[in-house]
Amino acid sequence: MERIAALPRPELLQVADAVARDKGIDRDEVLEAMEQAIQKAGRSKYGHEHDIRAHIDRKTGEIQLARYIEVVEEVENEATQQTLKQVLKKKPDAVVGDFLVDPLPPIDFGRIAAQTAKQVIVQKVRDAERQRQFNEYKDRVGEISNGLVKRVEFGNVIVDLGRAEALLRRDELIPRETFRTGDRVRAYIYDVRQEPRGPQIFLSRTHPIFMAKLFAQEVPEIYDGIIEIKAVARDPGSRAKIAVLSHDSSIDPVGACVGMRGSRVQAVVAELQGEKIDIIQWSPDVATFVVNGLAPAEVTKVVLDEEAGRIEVVVPDDQLSLAIGRRGQNVRLASQLTQWNIDILTEAEESERRTEEFRSRSNMFIQALDVDDVIAHLLVTEGFSSVEEVAYVPAEDIADIEGFDENVAEELQTRARNFLAEQDERYDQMRKDMGVADEMAAIEGLAPSMLVKLGDKGIKTLDDLGDLAGDELIDILGKDAMTEDEANAVIMAARAHWFEEGK
Repeated sequence: MERIAALPRPELLQVADAVARDKGIDRDEVLEAMEQAIQKAGRSKYGHEHDIRAHIDRKTGEIQLARYIEVVEEVENEATQQTLKQVLKKKPDAVVGDFLVDPLPPIDFGRIAAQTAKQVIVQKVRDAERQRQFNEYKDRVGEISNGLVKRVEFGNVIVDLGRAEALLRRDELIPRETFRTGDRVRAYIYDVRQEPRGPQIFLSRTHPIFMAKLFAQEVPEIYDGIIEIKAVARDPGSRAKIAVLSHDSSIDPVGACVGMRGSRVQAVVAELQGEKIDIIQWSPDVATFVVNGLAPAEVTKVVLDEEAGRIEVVVPDDQLSLAIGRRGQNVRLASQLTQWNIDILTEAEESERRTEEFRSRSNMFIQALDVDDVIAHLLVTEGFSSVEEVAYVPAEDIADIEGFDENVAEELQTRARNFLAEQDERYDQMRKDMGVADEMAAIEGLAPSMLVKLGDKGIKTLDDLGDLAGDELIDILGKDAMTEDEANAVIMAARAHWFEEGK
Protein backbone atom coordinates (compact mmCIF):
# COMPACT_ATOMS: atom_id res chain seq x y z
CA MET A 1 0.00 0.00 0.00
CA GLU A 2 1.43 3.36 -1.04
CA ARG A 3 2.45 5.61 1.82
CA ILE A 4 1.08 9.15 1.82
CA ALA A 5 3.37 11.52 3.71
CA ALA A 6 1.87 12.72 6.98
CA LEU A 7 1.95 16.48 7.40
CA PRO A 8 3.16 18.13 10.62
CA ARG A 9 0.25 19.06 12.90
CA PRO A 10 1.69 21.44 15.49
CA GLU A 11 -1.85 22.42 16.55
CA LEU A 12 -2.29 18.90 17.97
CA LEU A 13 0.62 19.48 20.32
CA GLN A 14 -0.82 22.88 21.31
CA VAL A 15 -4.18 21.28 22.14
CA ALA A 16 -2.43 18.51 24.14
CA ASP A 17 -0.39 21.10 26.05
CA ALA A 18 -3.52 23.14 26.85
CA VAL A 19 -5.52 20.12 28.04
CA ALA A 20 -2.61 18.83 30.16
CA ARG A 21 -2.14 22.24 31.74
CA ASP A 22 -5.86 22.76 32.36
CA LYS A 23 -6.49 19.31 33.87
CA GLY A 24 -3.19 19.00 35.70
CA ILE A 25 -2.22 15.72 33.99
CA ASP A 26 0.79 14.57 31.99
CA ARG A 27 1.08 15.74 28.34
CA ASP A 28 2.00 12.20 27.22
CA GLU A 29 -1.26 10.87 28.68
CA VAL A 30 -3.23 13.35 26.56
CA LEU A 31 -1.28 12.42 23.41
CA GLU A 32 -1.81 8.71 24.12
CA ALA A 33 -5.55 9.39 24.39
CA MET A 34 -5.42 11.14 20.99
CA GLU A 35 -3.54 8.20 19.48
CA GLN A 36 -6.20 5.78 20.74
CA ALA A 37 -8.94 7.99 19.25
CA ILE A 38 -7.18 8.03 15.85
CA GLN A 39 -6.70 4.25 16.04
CA LYS A 40 -10.41 3.82 16.71
CA ALA A 41 -11.31 6.00 13.73
CA GLY A 42 -8.79 4.07 11.58
CA ARG A 43 -10.33 0.74 12.51
CA SER A 44 -13.78 2.11 11.71
CA LYS A 45 -12.54 3.03 8.21
CA TYR A 46 -10.35 0.01 7.38
CA GLY A 47 -12.10 -2.68 9.42
CA HIS A 48 -12.14 -3.55 13.12
CA GLU A 49 -10.48 -6.89 12.43
CA HIS A 50 -7.18 -5.19 11.53
CA ASP A 51 -4.46 -4.27 14.03
CA ILE A 52 -4.24 -0.57 13.22
CA ARG A 53 -2.04 1.68 15.34
CA ALA A 54 -1.48 5.44 15.39
CA HIS A 55 1.51 7.43 16.55
CA ILE A 56 1.79 11.18 17.07
CA ASP A 57 5.33 12.53 16.83
CA ARG A 58 6.04 14.26 20.14
CA LYS A 59 8.11 17.00 18.45
CA THR A 60 6.28 17.79 15.20
CA GLY A 61 2.75 16.60 15.89
CA GLU A 62 2.90 14.41 12.76
CA ILE A 63 0.25 11.63 12.73
CA GLN A 64 1.44 8.24 11.48
CA LEU A 65 -1.14 5.51 10.85
CA ALA A 66 -0.14 1.92 10.02
CA ARG A 67 -1.45 -1.62 9.91
CA TYR A 68 0.58 -4.17 11.91
CA ILE A 69 0.89 -7.82 10.83
CA GLU A 70 2.52 -10.31 13.19
CA VAL A 71 4.87 -13.01 11.84
CA VAL A 72 3.79 -16.41 13.25
CA GLU A 73 4.39 -20.11 12.60
CA GLU A 74 0.67 -20.90 12.36
CA VAL A 75 -1.98 -18.34 11.44
CA GLU A 76 -4.94 -18.05 13.80
CA ASN A 77 -6.22 -14.66 12.59
CA GLU A 78 -5.68 -13.89 8.91
CA ALA A 79 -6.36 -10.16 9.38
CA THR A 80 -3.50 -9.63 11.83
CA GLN A 81 -1.11 -12.56 11.21
CA GLN A 82 0.94 -14.12 8.37
CA THR A 83 3.27 -17.09 8.26
CA LEU A 84 7.03 -16.66 8.00
CA LYS A 85 6.92 -18.19 4.50
CA GLN A 86 4.46 -15.51 3.28
CA VAL A 87 6.43 -12.66 4.82
CA LEU A 88 9.91 -13.68 3.56
CA LYS A 89 8.91 -12.56 0.05
CA LYS A 90 8.45 -8.97 1.29
CA LYS A 91 11.01 -8.99 4.12
CA PRO A 92 13.80 -11.57 3.68
CA ASP A 93 15.27 -11.01 7.17
CA ALA A 94 11.95 -11.48 9.01
CA VAL A 95 11.72 -13.90 11.96
CA VAL A 96 8.78 -15.26 13.95
CA GLY A 97 7.59 -12.59 16.38
CA ASP A 98 8.39 -9.65 14.08
CA PHE A 99 5.74 -7.23 12.85
CA LEU A 100 5.25 -6.01 9.28
CA VAL A 101 4.35 -2.33 9.40
CA ASP A 102 2.10 -1.32 6.51
CA PRO A 103 1.70 2.52 6.46
CA LEU A 104 -1.78 3.94 5.81
CA PRO A 105 -2.81 7.37 4.47
CA PRO A 106 -3.84 9.96 7.08
CA ILE A 107 -7.55 9.86 7.85
CA ASP A 108 -9.84 12.59 6.70
CA PHE A 109 -12.09 12.56 9.75
CA GLY A 110 -15.77 12.50 8.92
CA ARG A 111 -18.32 13.97 11.36
CA ILE A 112 -19.07 10.63 13.06
CA ALA A 113 -15.39 9.60 13.22
CA ALA A 114 -14.47 12.99 14.65
CA GLN A 115 -17.21 12.71 17.28
CA THR A 116 -16.03 9.20 18.24
CA ALA A 117 -12.46 10.41 18.50
CA LYS A 118 -13.54 13.30 20.68
CA GLN A 119 -15.42 10.95 23.03
CA VAL A 120 -12.37 8.69 23.36
CA ILE A 121 -10.10 11.64 24.09
CA VAL A 122 -12.52 13.12 26.65
CA GLN A 123 -12.89 9.73 28.39
CA LYS A 124 -9.15 9.05 28.47
CA VAL A 125 -8.40 12.53 29.77
CA ARG A 126 -11.11 12.09 32.44
CA ASP A 127 -9.60 8.73 33.48
CA ALA A 128 -6.13 10.29 33.70
CA GLU A 129 -7.54 13.18 35.74
CA ARG A 130 -9.24 10.74 38.15
CA GLN A 131 -6.01 8.80 38.60
CA ARG A 132 -4.18 12.06 39.31
CA GLN A 133 -6.83 12.97 41.91
CA PHE A 134 -6.51 9.56 43.59
CA ASN A 135 -2.70 9.74 43.69
CA GLU A 136 -2.86 13.26 45.12
CA TYR A 137 -5.44 12.60 47.86
CA LYS A 138 -4.73 8.98 48.92
CA ASP A 139 -1.84 10.23 51.07
CA ARG A 140 -3.95 13.01 52.59
CA VAL A 141 -6.23 10.71 54.61
CA GLY A 142 -6.20 12.05 58.17
CA GLU A 143 -5.90 15.71 57.16
CA ILE A 144 -8.38 18.56 57.47
CA SER A 145 -9.36 20.04 54.13
CA ASN A 146 -11.14 23.30 53.21
CA GLY A 147 -13.51 23.62 50.28
CA LEU A 148 -16.61 25.24 48.85
CA VAL A 149 -20.03 23.60 48.70
CA LYS A 150 -20.66 22.80 45.04
CA ARG A 151 -24.12 21.33 45.46
CA VAL A 152 -26.34 19.50 47.95
CA GLU A 153 -28.00 16.23 46.89
CA PHE A 154 -30.53 14.53 49.23
CA GLY A 155 -28.75 15.99 52.24
CA ASN A 156 -25.30 14.89 51.04
CA VAL A 157 -22.89 17.75 50.42
CA ILE A 158 -20.58 17.75 47.37
CA VAL A 159 -17.50 19.80 48.22
CA ASP A 160 -15.13 21.38 45.68
CA LEU A 161 -11.60 21.04 47.10
CA GLY A 162 -10.05 22.95 44.19
CA ARG A 163 -8.45 20.06 42.29
CA ALA A 164 -11.05 17.43 43.18
CA GLU A 165 -14.58 16.87 44.44
CA ALA A 166 -15.32 15.24 47.79
CA LEU A 167 -18.44 13.81 49.41
CA LEU A 168 -19.63 14.89 52.85
CA ARG A 169 -22.43 12.42 53.54
CA ARG A 170 -25.50 13.37 55.54
CA ASP A 171 -24.55 11.03 58.42
CA GLU A 172 -21.09 12.67 58.61
CA LEU A 173 -22.64 16.11 59.17
CA ILE A 174 -23.18 17.52 62.65
CA PRO A 175 -26.91 17.23 63.53
CA ARG A 176 -29.02 20.26 62.53
CA GLU A 177 -26.14 21.55 60.39
CA THR A 178 -27.08 22.88 56.95
CA PHE A 179 -24.98 24.06 54.01
CA ARG A 180 -25.86 26.02 50.89
CA THR A 181 -24.09 26.21 47.54
CA GLY A 182 -21.05 28.48 47.84
CA ASP A 183 -20.62 28.02 51.62
CA ARG A 184 -17.09 27.42 52.85
CA VAL A 185 -16.71 24.09 54.68
CA ARG A 186 -13.92 22.52 56.73
CA ALA A 187 -13.89 18.74 57.18
CA TYR A 188 -11.72 15.71 57.91
CA ILE A 189 -10.61 13.40 55.06
CA TYR A 190 -11.27 9.94 56.51
CA ASP A 191 -11.15 7.79 53.37
CA VAL A 192 -10.07 7.91 49.72
CA ARG A 193 -10.82 4.91 47.56
CA GLN A 194 -11.07 3.88 43.92
CA GLU A 195 -14.61 3.16 42.78
CA PRO A 196 -16.04 2.28 39.33
CA ARG A 197 -17.09 5.90 38.77
CA GLY A 198 -13.65 7.17 39.79
CA PRO A 199 -11.85 7.98 43.03
CA GLN A 200 -14.12 9.02 45.88
CA ILE A 201 -12.90 11.33 48.66
CA PHE A 202 -14.98 11.00 51.81
CA LEU A 203 -15.19 13.82 54.36
CA SER A 204 -16.50 13.91 57.92
CA ARG A 205 -17.34 16.57 60.48
CA THR A 206 -18.47 14.06 63.14
CA HIS A 207 -15.26 11.99 63.35
CA PRO A 208 -13.51 12.25 66.76
CA ILE A 209 -10.17 12.93 65.04
CA PHE A 210 -11.72 16.01 63.34
CA MET A 211 -12.00 17.65 66.74
CA ALA A 212 -8.45 16.57 67.66
CA LYS A 213 -7.13 18.12 64.42
CA LEU A 214 -9.01 21.35 65.11
CA PHE A 215 -7.34 21.59 68.52
CA ALA A 216 -3.95 20.98 66.85
CA GLN A 217 -4.65 23.99 64.60
CA GLU A 218 -5.69 26.22 67.52
CA VAL A 219 -3.13 25.09 70.14
CA PRO A 220 0.53 25.53 69.07
CA GLU A 221 1.72 23.25 71.91
CA ILE A 222 -0.23 20.33 70.38
CA TYR A 223 1.17 21.04 66.92
CA ASP A 224 4.70 21.17 68.40
CA GLY A 225 4.19 17.87 70.27
CA ILE A 226 4.54 19.37 73.76
CA ILE A 227 0.92 18.45 74.52
CA GLU A 228 -0.45 15.12 73.27
CA ILE A 229 -4.11 14.30 72.67
CA LYS A 230 -4.46 10.79 74.13
CA ALA A 231 -8.16 10.10 73.58
CA VAL A 232 -11.30 11.72 72.14
CA ALA A 233 -14.99 10.86 72.53
CA ARG A 234 -17.79 12.77 70.80
CA ASP A 235 -21.54 13.01 70.72
CA PRO A 236 -21.47 15.25 67.59
CA GLY A 237 -23.17 18.62 67.98
CA SER A 238 -23.93 18.04 71.65
CA ARG A 239 -20.94 17.18 73.84
CA ALA A 240 -17.40 15.85 73.69
CA LYS A 241 -14.54 14.85 75.97
CA ILE A 242 -10.86 15.13 75.10
CA ALA A 243 -8.00 13.75 77.23
CA VAL A 244 -4.67 15.58 77.03
CA LEU A 245 -1.19 14.98 78.42
CA SER A 246 1.70 17.43 78.73
CA HIS A 247 5.27 16.24 78.08
CA ASP A 248 6.54 19.42 79.77
CA SER A 249 5.85 19.57 83.52
CA SER A 250 5.80 23.38 83.42
CA ILE A 251 2.84 23.48 81.00
CA ASP A 252 -0.72 22.75 82.12
CA PRO A 253 -2.29 20.79 79.23
CA VAL A 254 -5.88 21.66 80.16
CA GLY A 255 -5.13 25.37 80.53
CA ALA A 256 -3.22 25.48 77.24
CA CYS A 257 -6.16 23.91 75.38
CA VAL A 258 -8.68 26.25 77.00
CA GLY A 259 -6.60 29.34 76.17
CA MET A 260 -6.79 32.88 77.49
CA ARG A 261 -10.41 33.50 78.56
CA GLY A 262 -11.32 30.30 76.70
CA SER A 263 -10.30 31.69 73.30
CA ARG A 264 -8.79 28.47 71.95
CA VAL A 265 -11.55 26.09 72.98
CA GLN A 266 -14.21 28.59 71.85
CA ALA A 267 -12.73 28.61 68.34
CA VAL A 268 -13.20 24.82 68.19
CA VAL A 269 -16.67 25.02 69.75
CA ALA A 270 -17.72 27.59 67.10
CA GLU A 271 -16.54 25.29 64.28
CA LEU A 272 -18.48 22.37 65.82
CA GLN A 273 -21.77 24.25 66.05
CA GLY A 274 -21.64 24.89 69.80
CA GLU A 275 -20.61 21.38 70.89
CA LYS A 276 -19.71 21.49 74.60
CA ILE A 277 -16.18 20.19 75.18
CA ASP A 278 -14.79 18.80 78.46
CA ILE A 279 -10.99 18.95 78.43
CA ILE A 280 -9.55 16.54 80.99
CA GLN A 281 -6.11 15.49 82.16
CA TRP A 282 -5.06 12.05 80.93
CA SER A 283 -3.52 9.70 83.50
CA PRO A 284 -1.76 6.33 83.12
CA ASP A 285 -3.61 5.26 86.28
CA VAL A 286 -6.96 3.84 85.14
CA ALA A 287 -8.87 4.84 88.29
CA THR A 288 -7.60 8.45 88.14
CA PHE A 289 -8.36 8.66 84.41
CA VAL A 290 -11.93 7.38 84.92
CA VAL A 291 -12.50 9.84 87.78
CA ASN A 292 -11.24 12.68 85.56
CA GLY A 293 -13.36 11.43 82.65
CA LEU A 294 -16.58 11.59 84.69
CA ALA A 295 -16.05 15.29 85.43
CA PRO A 296 -17.86 17.46 86.39
CA ALA A 297 -19.31 14.76 88.71
CA GLU A 298 -17.49 13.97 91.97
CA VAL A 299 -16.41 10.38 92.68
CA THR A 300 -15.93 8.92 96.17
CA LYS A 301 -14.77 5.38 95.35
CA VAL A 302 -13.53 3.31 92.41
CA VAL A 303 -13.35 -0.51 92.14
CA LEU A 304 -11.58 -2.08 89.13
CA ASP A 305 -12.25 -5.48 87.61
CA GLU A 306 -9.38 -5.77 85.12
CA GLU A 307 -10.31 -9.23 83.81
CA ALA A 308 -13.82 -8.12 82.84
CA GLY A 309 -12.65 -4.67 81.69
CA ARG A 310 -15.21 -3.06 84.01
CA ILE A 311 -14.89 -0.34 86.61
CA GLU A 312 -17.37 0.40 89.37
CA VAL A 313 -17.70 4.03 90.42
CA VAL A 314 -19.42 5.20 93.60
CA VAL A 315 -20.73 8.79 93.69
CA PRO A 316 -22.62 10.79 96.35
CA ASP A 317 -26.40 10.44 96.04
CA ASP A 318 -26.81 14.05 94.86
CA GLN A 319 -24.17 13.54 92.10
CA LEU A 320 -25.81 10.54 90.39
CA SER A 321 -27.72 12.47 87.72
CA LEU A 322 -24.65 14.61 86.97
CA ALA A 323 -22.40 11.53 86.65
CA ILE A 324 -24.81 9.73 84.34
CA GLY A 325 -25.69 12.86 82.35
CA ARG A 326 -28.69 13.56 80.17
CA ARG A 327 -29.77 10.28 78.52
CA GLY A 328 -26.58 8.68 79.88
CA GLN A 329 -24.38 10.98 77.83
CA ASN A 330 -21.70 11.76 80.44
CA VAL A 331 -21.02 8.16 81.46
CA ARG A 332 -21.20 6.97 77.83
CA LEU A 333 -18.58 9.50 76.69
CA ALA A 334 -16.38 8.72 79.71
CA SER A 335 -16.61 5.02 78.83
CA GLN A 336 -15.63 5.69 75.18
CA LEU A 337 -12.79 7.93 76.31
CA THR A 338 -11.29 5.49 78.82
CA GLN A 339 -12.16 2.24 76.94
CA TRP A 340 -13.63 0.82 80.17
CA ASN A 341 -17.20 -0.24 80.94
CA ILE A 342 -18.32 2.02 83.77
CA ASP A 343 -20.99 1.06 86.33
CA ILE A 344 -22.21 3.94 88.51
CA LEU A 345 -23.62 3.41 92.00
CA THR A 346 -24.71 5.88 94.65
CA GLU A 347 -23.22 5.65 98.12
CA ALA A 348 -26.59 4.38 99.39
CA GLU A 349 -26.76 1.64 96.72
CA GLU A 350 -23.17 0.61 97.38
CA SER A 351 -23.79 0.47 101.14
CA GLU A 352 -26.91 -1.62 100.59
CA ARG A 353 -25.06 -4.02 98.29
CA ARG A 354 -22.14 -4.32 100.74
CA THR A 355 -24.60 -5.14 103.52
CA GLU A 356 -26.26 -7.81 101.37
CA GLU A 357 -22.87 -9.33 100.43
CA PHE A 358 -21.83 -9.34 104.10
CA ARG A 359 -25.06 -11.07 105.10
CA SER A 360 -24.94 -13.73 102.34
CA ARG A 361 -21.26 -14.57 102.98
CA SER A 362 -21.85 -14.76 106.74
CA ASN A 363 -24.74 -17.19 106.19
CA MET A 364 -22.55 -19.31 103.90
CA PHE A 365 -19.87 -19.65 106.60
CA ILE A 366 -22.48 -20.34 109.33
CA GLN A 367 -23.91 -23.24 107.29
CA ALA A 368 -20.67 -24.63 105.80
CA LEU A 369 -18.47 -24.41 108.92
CA ASP A 370 -21.20 -24.85 111.56
CA VAL A 371 -20.12 -21.70 113.45
CA ASP A 372 -22.02 -18.90 115.14
CA ASP A 373 -22.63 -15.52 113.51
CA VAL A 374 -19.82 -13.79 115.45
CA ILE A 375 -17.12 -16.04 113.92
CA ALA A 376 -18.76 -15.83 110.50
CA HIS A 377 -18.84 -12.01 110.69
CA LEU A 378 -15.19 -11.88 111.70
CA LEU A 379 -14.18 -14.04 108.71
CA VAL A 380 -16.14 -11.84 106.27
CA THR A 381 -14.77 -8.64 107.85
CA GLU A 382 -11.21 -9.96 107.34
CA GLY A 383 -11.92 -10.44 103.61
CA PHE A 384 -12.66 -14.17 103.37
CA SER A 385 -15.22 -14.75 100.62
CA SER A 386 -15.25 -18.54 100.11
CA VAL A 387 -14.89 -21.81 102.02
CA GLU A 388 -11.90 -22.67 99.78
CA GLU A 389 -10.02 -19.63 101.09
CA VAL A 390 -10.58 -20.71 104.70
CA ALA A 391 -9.49 -24.29 103.89
CA TYR A 392 -6.25 -23.53 102.07
CA VAL A 393 -4.80 -20.19 103.27
CA PRO A 394 -1.84 -20.42 105.69
CA ALA A 395 -3.23 -21.19 109.19
CA GLU A 396 -1.50 -18.10 110.65
CA ASP A 397 -3.69 -15.85 108.42
CA ILE A 398 -6.73 -17.12 110.34
CA ALA A 399 -4.99 -17.25 113.73
CA ASP A 400 -4.01 -13.56 113.36
CA ILE A 401 -7.70 -12.51 113.37
CA GLU A 402 -8.50 -10.76 116.65
CA GLY A 403 -10.12 -13.22 119.09
CA PHE A 404 -8.83 -16.30 117.20
CA ASP A 405 -5.84 -18.51 118.05
CA GLU A 406 -4.05 -21.47 116.43
CA ASN A 407 -6.57 -23.99 117.79
CA VAL A 408 -9.51 -22.04 116.32
CA ALA A 409 -7.68 -21.67 113.01
CA GLU A 410 -6.94 -25.41 112.85
CA GLU A 411 -10.53 -26.33 113.71
CA LEU A 412 -11.97 -23.93 111.08
CA GLN A 413 -9.66 -25.31 108.39
CA THR A 414 -10.54 -28.90 109.30
CA ARG A 415 -14.27 -28.11 109.06
CA ALA A 416 -13.76 -26.27 105.77
CA ARG A 417 -11.84 -29.16 104.22
CA ASN A 418 -14.40 -31.70 105.43
CA PHE A 419 -17.19 -29.59 103.96
CA LEU A 420 -15.41 -29.36 100.59
CA ALA A 421 -14.68 -33.11 100.59
CA GLU A 422 -18.34 -33.95 101.27
CA GLN A 423 -19.42 -31.47 98.62
CA ASP A 424 -17.05 -33.04 96.08
CA GLU A 425 -18.45 -36.50 96.92
CA ARG A 426 -21.99 -35.25 96.29
CA TYR A 427 -20.95 -33.70 92.99
CA ASP A 428 -19.04 -36.86 92.01
CA GLN A 429 -22.14 -38.98 92.61
CA MET A 430 -24.24 -36.51 90.60
CA ARG A 431 -21.66 -36.72 87.82
CA LYS A 432 -21.87 -40.51 87.75
CA ASP A 433 -25.68 -40.42 87.78
CA MET A 434 -25.57 -38.10 84.77
CA GLY A 435 -23.34 -40.55 82.87
CA VAL A 436 -20.27 -38.30 82.70
CA ALA A 437 -17.31 -40.60 81.90
CA ASP A 438 -14.64 -41.38 84.52
CA GLU A 439 -11.99 -40.28 81.97
CA MET A 440 -13.42 -36.76 82.23
CA ALA A 441 -12.93 -36.81 86.01
CA ALA A 442 -9.27 -37.74 85.49
CA ILE A 443 -8.50 -34.50 83.62
CA GLU A 444 -6.49 -32.10 85.74
CA GLY A 445 -8.24 -28.77 86.30
CA LEU A 446 -11.84 -30.06 86.22
CA ALA A 447 -13.41 -30.04 89.67
CA PRO A 448 -16.45 -32.29 90.41
CA SER A 449 -18.76 -29.24 90.38
CA MET A 450 -17.48 -28.38 86.88
CA LEU A 451 -18.14 -31.93 85.68
CA VAL A 452 -21.76 -31.60 86.85
CA LYS A 453 -22.15 -28.35 84.87
CA LEU A 454 -20.68 -30.04 81.78
CA GLY A 455 -22.96 -33.07 82.21
CA ASP A 456 -25.93 -30.73 82.49
CA LYS A 457 -25.01 -29.39 79.02
CA GLY A 458 -24.72 -32.90 77.55
CA ILE A 459 -20.90 -32.97 77.55
CA LYS A 460 -20.21 -36.42 78.96
CA THR A 461 -17.23 -37.88 77.07
CA LEU A 462 -13.69 -36.83 76.16
CA ASP A 463 -14.83 -36.44 72.54
CA ASP A 464 -17.66 -34.11 73.61
CA LEU A 465 -15.19 -32.01 75.58
CA GLY A 466 -12.56 -32.10 72.83
CA ASP A 467 -15.08 -30.67 70.34
CA LEU A 468 -15.42 -27.47 72.41
CA ALA A 469 -13.41 -24.27 71.97
CA GLY A 470 -11.82 -22.56 74.97
CA ASP A 471 -14.34 -19.72 75.10
CA GLU A 472 -17.25 -22.21 74.89
CA LEU A 473 -15.90 -24.09 77.93
CA ILE A 474 -15.60 -20.82 79.87
CA ASP A 475 -19.19 -19.88 78.92
CA ILE A 476 -20.44 -23.19 80.38
CA LEU A 477 -18.38 -23.10 83.58
CA GLY A 478 -18.54 -19.34 84.18
CA LYS A 479 -15.89 -16.70 83.51
CA ASP A 480 -14.51 -16.93 87.05
CA ALA A 481 -14.00 -20.72 86.87
CA MET A 482 -10.78 -20.65 84.84
CA THR A 483 -8.63 -18.53 82.54
CA GLU A 484 -8.56 -18.94 78.76
CA ASP A 485 -5.15 -20.67 78.93
CA GLU A 486 -6.44 -23.12 81.54
CA ALA A 487 -9.55 -23.83 79.43
CA ASN A 488 -7.38 -24.51 76.35
CA ALA A 489 -5.15 -26.84 78.42
CA VAL A 490 -8.22 -28.84 79.57
CA ILE A 491 -9.48 -29.18 75.99
CA MET A 492 -6.05 -30.30 74.70
CA ALA A 493 -5.95 -32.92 77.48
CA ALA A 494 -9.36 -34.17 76.32
CA ARG A 495 -8.08 -34.41 72.72
CA ALA A 496 -4.88 -36.25 73.65
CA HIS A 497 -6.37 -39.71 72.90
CA TRP A 498 -7.14 -38.59 69.32
CA PHE A 499 -3.44 -38.30 68.57
CA GLU A 500 -2.60 -41.57 70.34
CA GLU A 501 -5.20 -43.41 68.22
CA GLY A 502 -3.78 -41.90 65.06
CA LYS A 503 -0.25 -43.26 65.64
